Amino acid sequence: MFDKQFVLGVLVSNHAGVLSRISGLFSRRNYNIDSLNVGVTENPAFSRMTIIARGDDCVREQIVKQLEKLHDVKKVEILPPDETVLREHLLIKIKVKKQTRSEIVESVNIFRGKVVDFNMDSMTVEITGESAKLDAFIRFASEYGIIEMCRAGALAVNRGVTSLSGDEDRFE
Repeated sequence: MFDKQFVLGVLVSNHAGVLSRISGLFSRRNYNIDSLNVGVTENPAFSRMTIIARGDDCVREQIVKQLEKLHDVKKVEILPPDETVLREHLLIKIKVKKQTRSEIVESVNIFRGKVVDFNMDSMTVEITGESAKLDAFIRFASEYGIIEMCRAGALAVNRGVTSLSGDEDRFE
């Protein structure tokens, strides 16, 4: 059985308990969530979830069918990798010394990141991008010493004009 990572875009009602019901569905069926991000959409009545999980075709199909049965789930879509913009967000606090400060700042610029907090002993860096980019920066930063880091779940949208919430008026 080959478990391949896949990305789900899920449009849901924006009210209490929805996240719990969806995560419970995964838990009850013993499916792991690799990444989960939830936020309100352009219409405050709906939230959008980006869920990254692993599984073969059968598992993917089962997850989609089970999600579609939930009352608060308005739309579920497996987002094809070649037609999807996928980004993660990283905040990482790195140990700095006077001798290493400029080298770290230069590397942050190469990674198209931003220094968001700076003091004598540390700097906090913000980087957005694909998973591999964030992994590479974490490996770089570990050579100086990582004090703390926080990595948000991925966000994903379809390329072009197609939209998960494009026909949301039919859900109301």
